[in-house]
Amino acid sequence: MSKQYGQERLMRVVIAPQISEKATYVADKHEQVVFRVLRDATKPEIKAAVEMLFKVQVNKVQVACVKGKAKRFGRIMGRQNNWKKAYVCLVPGQEINFAASEQG
Repeated sequence: MSKQYGQERLMRVVIAPQISEKATYVADKHEQVVFRVLRDATKPEIKAAVEMLFKVQVNKVQVACVKGKAKRFGRIMGRQNNWKKAYVCLVPGQEINFAASEQG
């Protein structure tokens, strides 16, 4: 599937793993991993990128668009950017070890 998309594009699709209390709970309960991804990334692109980067098999991908929060800077109201997160469901028996994948 990665032949369909450019390798440079797939390297940029996944920005970072989303580390939070909810992400940890989802990982333990449903064997899913949560990633921060590009806003224009599609489900097939995310699947191909995760399979290529982490050498695992992906069962399915769910995406959620997160609205940016309104923040104050003194008297000035500002807004954080909107972003997209992907819930990646791995094939049973597969797991991603982030400590090992950073060194390789």
